[in-house]
Amino acid sequence: MAVNVLDDTERQRFLARLPEGEGELMYKQIGSHTLELIHTEVAPALRGRGVAEALVETAFALARKDGMHIVATCPYVQRWLTKHPEQADLVVSRRR
Repeated sequence: MAVNVLDDTERQRFLARLPEGEGELMYKQIGSHTLELIHTEVAPALRGRGVAEALVETAFALARKDGMHIVATCPYVQRWLTKHPEQADLVVSRRR
């Protein structure tokens, strides 16, 4: 299933809207070149259909295109990274 994902910068989230509901990946920009991916939520009717994966793929593609890094706080993003180790070069630890 092709999922169209939008970057809703005003609400700091990546958003997928489908007739059955929405999926979102909430983020926070924590520096001029770093996005923290915080939480993924997908409507129950959309689960198992690749929506969460599309959200994360869009976030990583945007980060790569814009020369940004990612802090992977979200558990789903962390699991996704184990299946996509080729994306690990974008991941950094959050500095406190």
